[in-house]
Parts: sequence; structure tokens; C-alpha cells
Amino acid sequence: MAKKSLINKKAKDFMYKYLNNASPTGFESPGQQIWLDYMKPYSDEYIVDTYGSVAAVINPGQKYKVVIEAHADEIAWFVHYITKDGFIYLKRNGGSDHQIAPSKRVNIHTENGMVKAVFGWPAIHTRMSGTEKPPTLDNIFLDCGCDNAEEVGKLGVHVGCVVTFEDEFMELNDRWYVGRALDNRMGGFMIAEVARMLKENKKELPYTLYVVNAVQEEIGLRGAQMIAERIQPDVAIVTDVCHDTNTPMISKIKQGDFKGGKGPVLTYGPAVQNNLLKHIITTADNNKISFQRAAASRSTGTDTDAFAYSNKGVASCLISLPLKYMHTTVESAHKEDVESVIKLMYEALLTLKSGQDFRYIK
Repeated sequence: MAKKSLINKKAKDFMYKYLNNASPTGFESPGQQIWLDYMKPYSDEYIVDTYGSVAAVINPGQKYKVVIEAHADEIAWFVHYITKDGFIYLKRNGGSDHQIAPSKRVNIHTENGMVKAVFGWPAIHTRMSGTEKPPTLDNIFLDCGCDNAEEVGKLGVHVGCVVTFEDEFMELNDRWYVGRALDNRMGGFMIAEVARMLKENKKELPYTLYVVNAVQEEIGLRGAQMIAERIQPDVAIVTDVCHDTNTPMISKIKQGDFKGGKGPVLTYGPAVQNNLLKHIITTADNNKISFQRAAASRSTGTDTDAFAYSNKGVASCLISLPLKYMHTTVESAHKEDVESVIKLMYEALLTLKSGQDFRYIK
């Protein structure tokens, strides 16, 4: 008998709408509005800060404050230079991968609406006569069907317009979620589902819970930094993605051994508060939730770091979703791992006590 999914039809519809929406770093507002609209029935109030991070608040007004968090932004490009012939060169917005760009379809976001374009690339026939050049930021370019820079301008395209890939969300072999920006809008989906389950199961928490969807993680954890200062939480449980290293061309010696379908990845590292991590591990063991372990050198590279080192120190930990092909348009997460992250965060919140003191020395 198949295990019943935690994710109902309404949640799945939200997943598709939210994952298909573009939310490039610095321009996350449309996606944040979708997320907030979904969250309103499951929260008591909400906070929106100046740059667009959103916190849905459950049981407001309590002294003890707990955060569960994901980041909302996706990697993208900026229009950087338009040639007299109407070709467009780009700068990265976050860690965009130049090697996957050739022949991709994109959307250029303008004040006049979306402008379609493609990453052009010379035909193979024209490249075989000499040494082939790999794609680099110096030679990848956009073609939006214009003959000159003036025509490009008439479409509303100018330096500073943000560009996103067109690829849409799908499911693969009824086992994997696939698409662009699973890093980390799948995290935004998962924390939303935790809030939904708390509401629908009529769970009352003894503390205030802030369900935070932060902006601008991809360029330095900036949204988390700002919202952490605003909320000043006691505890932060962050979810993001990590590499599924069981695909070709990845060294497990360098990257670790993590596989989709084997459960969330729990990280050890200086920013991770060990007593809070023990709480998460105990929760996983008690609920028979399989998990994997990772070690972080210096920093986790996620919003965990921003929360941990804010406000004189916040007990923080990281629950990661293994992801194949990160920062491509076919990022892939195993369905069972998505449900396991949701369940682990949900159960960890239910066993968290108001005023719980995670200090090592008392």
C-alpha cells in the first residue's frame, strides 16, 4: 500500500504556480506575493521588510521567538551591454552558469512586460574548422530578434534589466521534481507546508513562530541578515539545498556523499548550534525519518550563517534538501526528501519548548 502524501492538491497547485514564477535576486516581489497569499490562511499576521523578505507570524506576541526559513530568490542575469547590431551581453545576478546558456530561451523583464530572447550560439558547422571556444561571459549573448540597438530600446530593454531562463517545472518518473529555482523556492514551499500542517492539525505552539521567506541569499545572505535583525529570534531552523553527489563528474572525496531519496542532510559546522542539531537528530530518530550528515568548513554558505551570527548569536541549524544539477534549469529533488524535510521541521517545532536554552555552558 502506497504511503499517503503530505502534499494535497491545493499544495501541489501552489507548488507549480510558485516554482514556475520568476523571482530573480533583487526582483523577488511577484513570487513573494504568491507565497504570502498562500500563507495568509495559515498565519495570524505577517511582516514585509523594505527589500521584500516576508515573515508569516503564528501565535504572535510571545517572548520566545522561533524562525523557520528559506530563501526566495533565484539566480539570473543582468543586461550589461547592447551592441550597435542589437546583441545583448550580460552580467551574472548570483551564481549563474555560463556553460548551460547557449541555445536557452529567456525572458527579459522590462517595465513594458516580458521580452522574449534566446542565447544565440554559432552553428556546429561554423565551429569545426578551428579550435572550439567554450561558452564564457565574454562570448555568450542574447538575440531578441532586433537589427540594432535602437530596436532593442524600443522593446523596453535597457542596461540593468534582469533576465531569467524560461524553463518550467515538471515531474520526472513520478519520483523527482525538476525545474529551475528549486534552489531554493522548494524551500519556500516546504516551510509553507509546515505552517499549513500546524494550522490544519490545530497545533498550538508555546512560542511565536516566524515562517520566513528571505530575499537576496544568492548574493551574500543579505535578506536573512536584514530580517534576522528585525525579528531578533531565539532559534532559527533554516532549510536550503545541498548537492546530490551521486551523479557523474562529481568527486565524493571533495563534495561528500549525499543521494536524493535517502533523506534530508543535516550539517555540522561552526555556525550550527550543536544542541539544536541534537534536537533535530532526536526528532528524526523518534519519527523514523532517515537523514544524511554533512560537514561544513568555516561556513555553511546558507542563510544559517546570517542568523547564527546576528543579534549576539542565535541558535541555528540547517536542514538541506539534496539537489541534482544545482544552478541549472533542471535542478532535481526527490519527492520523498521534500516530504521528509517538511515532516522533520514540523515535528521538531512540536517538541521545541518555550524558553528552551541551547547554551553549551550554563
